[in-house]
Amino acid sequence: MSFEIISTDKAPAAIGPYSQAVKVGNFVYTSGAIPVDPKSGEVVAGGVAQQAEQAIRNLAAVLAGAGAGLDKVIKTTVFIKDMNDFAVINEVYKKFFTSDFPARSCVEVARLPKDVLIEIECVAVI
Repeated sequence: MSFEIISTDKAPAAIGPYSQAVKVGNFVYTSGAIPVDPKSGEVVAGGVAQQAEQAIRNLAAVLAGAGAGLDKVIKTTVFIKDMNDFAVINEVYKKFFTSDFPARSCVEVARLPKDVLIEIECVAVI
């Protein structure tokens, strides 16, 4: 089965040897989206709520580049620096995923790229 590399300037460029996403058939597999402003290349100011919003906006931009959207997400994996932020992240998450929620895993990790507080990856259908 063939695949297509997805790349968009509406989301931060990859900071390593990986693609923003890969489309295989009717599925899109994204790399982790972190809260970096795609224009400045800097981590957004603020706490975990602001970072969660930017990470999801970046994820949405990558999905749009693949012809999908947040409404087509079937699974997310959320990596967070501090499990005490779980409730705040859920409030932000519910602004973007409003019904028919995707399956999700959420894990606390020791460290994330650029020392951000959150990273989100997903699988979506087209």
